Amino acid sequence: MEGIASGSSQGKRVVVIGGGIAGSLAAKLLQFDADVTLIDPKEYFEITWASLRSMVEPKFAERTVINHKSYLKQGRVVTSPAINITNSDVMTEDGSVIGYDYLVIATGHNDLFPKTRQEKLSHYQAEYEKIKSSKSVLIVGGGPSGVELAAEIAVDFPEKKVTLVHKGPRLLEFVGQKASDKASDWLESKKVEVILNQSVDLSSASDGNKMYRTSGGETIHADCHFLCVGKPLSSQWLNGTVLKDSLDGKGRVMVDEYLRIRGRSNVFAIGDITNIPEMKQGYIAETHANVVVKNIKVMMMSGGKKKKMSTYKPGSELAIVSLGRKDSVAQFPFVTVVGCLPGLIKSKDLFVGTTRKSRGLSPKLV
Repeated sequence: MEGIASGSSQGKRVVVIGGGIAGSLAAKLLQFDADVTLIDPKEYFEITWASLRSMVEPKFAERTVINHKSYLKQGRVVTSPAINITNSDVMTEDGSVIGYDYLVIATGHNDLFPKTRQEKLSHYQAEYEKIKSSKSVLIVGGGPSGVELAAEIAVDFPEKKVTLVHKGPRLLEFVGQKASDKASDWLESKKVEVILNQSVDLSSASDGNKMYRTSGGETIHADCHFLCVGKPLSSQWLNGTVLKDSLDGKGRVMVDEYLRIRGRSNVFAIGDITNIPEMKQGYIAETHANVVVKNIKVMMMSGGKKKKMSTYKPGSELAIVSLGRKDSVAQFPFVTVVGCLPGLIKSKDLFVGTTRKSRGLSPKLV
């Protein structure tokens, strides 16, 4: 195994595992205060909530898919999955051994990602061509991804027949009934067919057959399909590490009020993998990152005196689901609205400029 020694005069070694929303921000904010190593299977960070716009407008991805080294000027990037953790080191699949004084785990969800930025951009171009060449599109899954993709296609390609199938009793089950109903009404106003309480046998359309069967016995014709269902948490690999006792029954990492893994003084977890009872959303993951960055800086300066550390408390939850380029449905603590007014908050730029600025990048340029 190849050891990676500290190359910084900053002294303290911080290793961040996972280069998504939370991990990228934590690494960026710590790079000038510590010797930072970011471990990620891919070479880039992606603004994931903007990915569905890139499927109907591939050029949009040029701003949303960002090489780690574009914002991590002072740190190093190890492009390989982490496979083990000891009390002092992280091991990666490529044989690297990276020592740490502080460790941040931000691995999010399991998914299959292209390794390079160019491969990811090519992927969006291919998805766009698939949609463009199809007369009918089937979307399986009525969570935020499925609803937003259906809306993007319905707005940009109104001539296409879009069918959305969801196994649950209503769309967007992570929010309230009002937001769910408003999203469903909006989609139906755009002639999207919504089928609830059914699943789809995707193998039923093999060998060039474009007819898909549902669990309710319905048949759906579609030239192409997209599977938009939730991905499992990327935490099971921790069962083979010193952190094996840190997972709850649902595979979530148990953290204390400082976002430290319970029983660990120098290991933190942030983002969707935590067991904090709250909506799992990008802006919340970024809040986790900010709290952990403050705490690591305090610990580096004061030796970890708790009275100086920041605690994390879930705030009032809000959710905004984009509906094409102008509209959205927004659930605030006391009101739920749909249309162009909440759309002004998110739908035009999908917070891409703001997210790029938080990584020290120009809002507009790649």
